[in-house]
Amino acid sequence: MQNNILTTHLREADTNLLLRSVYNWMMIGLLVSGLTAFMVSHSPTLIHILFGNPYMIWVLLAVEIGLVVAISAGINKMDVSSARVLFILFSFVDGLTLGGIFLIYTETSIAMTFFITALTFGVMSLYGYFTDTDLSSWGSILFAGLIGIIIAIVVNFFLKSPVFEWWISVIGVIIFVGLTAYDTQKIKAMGEDMANRSGESLSRVAIVGALSLYLDFINLFVMFLEFFGNQRN
Repeated sequence: MQNNILTTHLREADTNLLLRSVYNWMMIGLLVSGLTAFMVSHSPTLIHILFGNPYMIWVLLAVEIGLVVAISAGINKMDVSSARVLFILFSFVDGLTLGGIFLIYTETSIAMTFFITALTFGVMSLYGYFTDTDLSSWGSILFAGLIGIIIAIVVNFFLKSPVFEWWISVIGVIIFVGLTAYDTQKIKAMGEDMANRSGESLSRVAIVGALSLYLDFINLFVMFLEFFGNQRN
């Protein structure tokens, strides 16, 4: 009986420690991206380099995808310091691409959209943590929807249809709201399975978890800009 209680407490402690680490690294990533985007938006030279060439955005996106794959696929083969450096590097590169939103939307509407995103993200993350419903069945559906969104965004890059873009944002919000709850529950489950694991193992999982929730937050934020962002004149 006492052993069961002790095991339960250990699992709860590991889960809470993991989630704190995940959210801390996620916030660090958001801070790096936000400061980088703001810096880009106030530098005519960087704006010209990054957005003067229509192909540069694709280069940056390719780098981001490469970093995501490197972190996700190689996390068990690299040391924690390397994983953290790659995560910060990813956040920096993503900030370079996000700098363009300051050229399109007013800073006031960007701040308001960020607040709305944070509130929505927080509610869904809490739901994922506390719900007794098993959300694992959502995984395949959300992943299929995510692939569909990516394809639609690429297609609309050439079509440039405002109506199509609006529907992409609507569906995108639904998908990333769902992913926020799904990923949070998944990270919680990983924490519960990590009793008596080494601190290094927990730190590795924290980086992968932070990357997942960071991507959910940023993509939800970008989708919300379609509805709450006021474009500059």
